[in-house]
Amino acid sequence: MKALQYSEYGPSSVLHIVERPQPEPPAGRIRIAVRAVGVNPFDWKVRNGAFGDTTPSRLPAIPHSDASGVVDAVGEGVEDVTVGDEVFGIAVGGAAAEHAILREWIPKPPAMTFAEAAGLPNVVETAGRALDLLGLDKPQPADGLTVVVNGAAGGVGIAAVQIARARGAKVIGTASERNHEFLRELGAIPVTYGPGLADRIRALAPNGVDRALDTAGRGAVAELVTLTPTPADVVSIADFDAPQHGARVTDGSEGRAYGTLREAAVLYAQGRFTMPVERTFPLEEAAAAHDLSESGHVRGKIVITL
Repeated sequence: MKALQYSEYGPSSVLHIVERPQPEPPAGRIRIAVRAVGVNPFDWKVRNGAFGDTTPSRLPAIPHSDASGVVDAVGEGVEDVTVGDEVFGIAVGGAAAEHAILREWIPKPPAMTFAEAAGLPNVVETAGRALDLLGLDKPQPADGLTVVVNGAAGGVGIAAVQIARARGAKVIGTASERNHEFLRELGAIPVTYGPGLADRIRALAPNGVDRALDTAGRGAVAELVTLTPTPADVVSIADFDAPQHGARVTDGSEGRAYGTLREAAVLYAQGRFTMPVERTFPLEEAAAAHDLSESGHVRGKIVITL
């Protein structure tokens, strides 16, 4: 099968298309004919060696884990899907190939495109996990709570805004001014990020802020902890110095929130969830997709299509 691969860490130029053996699904997993692959910052950080030689542990590697496609083989013990079903989920062993093995999956809503679906898995899981840690989980609806989402126009931020709103929270989202109208469409109150952020948020929330989620880093945690009842009411997915301010960091090691994928799919079918696809690239232009993601100037998702 045709696959994207890199054999050394480095810039996007290390990506090449090669022929690889078609994988077979082990027990409890499925194989899909890939239709689209989501690009996340984690993908190019792994590729450029930001995590050293521990992720992935072996080279050469097929990058990416978010994928959508059509089931074409089912491992032993799998009973919730059959060959021909359209699904999206998280791959093991790399997704940027004509075929991929999924370890987590849910049915793709019929109206959702493969490109939209490929953009969801990791950002939706991350948003759901962070909101759960903040006590905005499904069993305890967030009715009446005010939540700040820092970096609300990025993939995780967009997901977090909509999921928090669906769970009953009032959301204030930080973003550049060009994204303010977009955040209003999602149901958030927009505010510009940068110096003085805490004062601008206090003006919008005179009764206070209950929780804050930092998806962007860039030093915002120091201000966010001055807004919430306690510093532990701030969770970051991007600032690993956050504990120095009493805030928490989530990297998934404490558990995953894969159930949020189904929640997002239901909301999508109800017209209450969207994840804009900023741009799609064919597999042959995957390096350009990585470069655009690395630029940081993206609303929503970048997707590679097959």
